[in-house]
Amino acid sequence: MKNARDNQLTDRRSAAAEAKAAQLEAFRAARAASEPAQAARQAERAAISAAREERRLERDRIKQEEQARIASEAAEREAAAQAEARAETEAREIAEKARVARVIEDEAARKAERDLRYAARKARRG
Repeated sequence: MKNARDNQLTDRRSAAAEAKAAQLEAFRAARAASEPAQAARQAERAAISAAREERRLERDRIKQEEQARIASEAAEREAAAQAEARAETEAREIAEKARVARVIEDEAARKAERDLRYAARKARRG
């Protein structure tokens, strides 16, 4: 009886070893067969990654152009506002100078009238 058990154990062991070897061989064959497909998938992933990076760079470039355009428009608006403020200040100064000149002219005209009245009064008395 002992012999029968040993045979069964050795049979099982050898069957297990053969199954393991067959699985290992099948794995190696599957890996070798999938090697070209894996290379193709890897190349496809690389192409997708490159396209994604290119799109990201394009988005960044567009964003930078948009920011530059916004900055230049803001600078133009600021320059226009400064020019408008400068023109308004100059107009106020011109108006103030004109008002001062009118006041001086009016004062000179009143003085001239007063002098004429004074001279006429002197001429009547004299």
